[in-house]
Amino acid sequence: MELRPYQREAKEAVFENWDNGTKKTLLVLPTGCGKTIVFAKITEECVRQGDRVLILAHRGELLDQAADKIAKATGLGCATEKAEQTCIGSWFRIVVGSVQSMMRKKRLERFPEDFFGTIIIDEAHHCVSDSYQRVLNHFPCAKILGVTATPDRGDMKNLGNVFESLAYEYTMPRAIKEGYLSPIKAITIPLKVDLSGVGVQSGDFKLEDLGTALDPYLREIAEEMKKYCMDKKTVVFLPLVKTSQKFRDILNENGFRAAEVNGESQDRAEILQDFEAGRYNVLCNSMLLTEGWDCPSVDCIAVLRPTKVRSLYCQMVGRGTRLAPGKDHLLLLDFLWHTERHELCHPAHLICENEDVAKKMTENLETAGCPMDIEVAEKAAAEDVIAQREEALAKQLAEMKRRKKKLVDPLQFEMSIQAEDLSGYVPAFGWEMAPPSDKQKQTLEKLGILPDQIDNAGKAAKILDRLNKRKEENLTTPKQIRFLEGKGFQHVGTWQFDTAKRLIDRIASNGWRIPPEINPVEYREGA
Repeated sequence: MELRPYQREAKEAVFENWDNGTKKTLLVLPTGCGKTIVFAKITEECVRQGDRVLILAHRGELLDQAADKIAKATGLGCATEKAEQTCIGSWFRIVVGSVQSMMRKKRLERFPEDFFGTIIIDEAHHCVSDSYQRVLNHFPCAKILGVTATPDRGDMKNLGNVFESLAYEYTMPRAIKEGYLSPIKAITIPLKVDLSGVGVQSGDFKLEDLGTALDPYLREIAEEMKKYCMDKKTVVFLPLVKTSQKFRDILNENGFRAAEVNGESQDRAEILQDFEAGRYNVLCNSMLLTEGWDCPSVDCIAVLRPTKVRSLYCQMVGRGTRLAPGKDHLLLLDFLWHTERHELCHPAHLICENEDVAKKMTENLETAGCPMDIEVAEKAAAEDVIAQREEALAKQLAEMKRRKKKLVDPLQFEMSIQAEDLSGYVPAFGWEMAPPSDKQKQTLEKLGILPDQIDNAGKAAKILDRLNKRKEENLTTPKQIRFLEGKGFQHVGTWQFDTAKRLIDRIASNGWRIPPEINPVEYREGA
């Protein structure tokens, strides 16, 4: 099976991390981008190098899916370590194992600590739990790879305690742009659902409270859905089985052909097949379908299970992002959840790295009144936020002028070079969270950046790396940026070094005054 370009990059990055001595590394691929295929190929290479490989997951469906993909992608067979099944005595070099079974002391004691050379954890955002840690600690010599879809920042901070590096990340916007995932159009349904009485447990809403809060609105929601997805193949996520069943009945009363599946459904496989075949056009579930189920023809997702957890939100939406013949976009139905205390996930959180941009995009979607492509919406929101930041930066520059600083404030540098990844950076791994080292501070100051405003080593490393790349690409230096923007020129960070130097020389030869024929606000590079 031929890997896509980004899948090859991911595989190479994982082995590069391992070869460089990083034993525990992380791979992030959005739902629908073939993470199972990638780790199947990584597994194949590990077996070729002589390792036994353990693939660890928390659900039987994920283990079955992994074994199936490994067989199809590599031709290799897998033994199973789950319930009464064991890999002991098997000649297969690959084992798919249930963490619930593997974590048991008697089970672990059967294995010497060097039995597995590599351990791959599917849905790795679960691996911070004690059960996973018990298994990993039993095999201290093994190389570890965690594989997950886009995690939220809270997940990344937690995963930073388990993993030493992020080997590779492929983002949803890049996957959409490169044609590997379906474009997403989102619409906010103007129906205020009151969540102010819903409690919080383990960092997210209590499911029982959510079901109670949602009940009074189900008929209105069905009426709204009639406007947007009568002709769509829709999956609806709800908090409780009883809420899911009730909503299925309401949808059927409203002319939909709706079915419901849950963990106790005896005919679950048949219902899923019928939905895929088009006998139903809506499938309601209580969080059953977030992992391990694929139906590429789904072209509408309704999230009626509000959440604060970005990884969970991405998994729900990910059920509809796969490509399919005749499908030109996924429609995502968002709702005006009314809550005074908690930050909720919205379509913006699928694509926005920066929280300010996410908030602005959410506001814009709420007033749009029609489906908007999320990439277009994110670009518009980013422009709005940049305009607000530039206004604040102008005030800051005026203050800096008064104080006659010789160094460039990091915010000015980020805005000038238009580096959204720097301004939205949040440290994830332990070393990144530490304060900048003395050497980092000295180097930043030498290169013209004020180090006082940089509060962690990860941000310092990113800025230093960017400065090195800019030097290689012959782009403006921080000192050129500070001087020219102090004179009123804009976005000097996007200019070439030589262009800025010629302009500074012109100003210098004019007695350090701007020549009368130049208007800094309207000036464009090389004019």
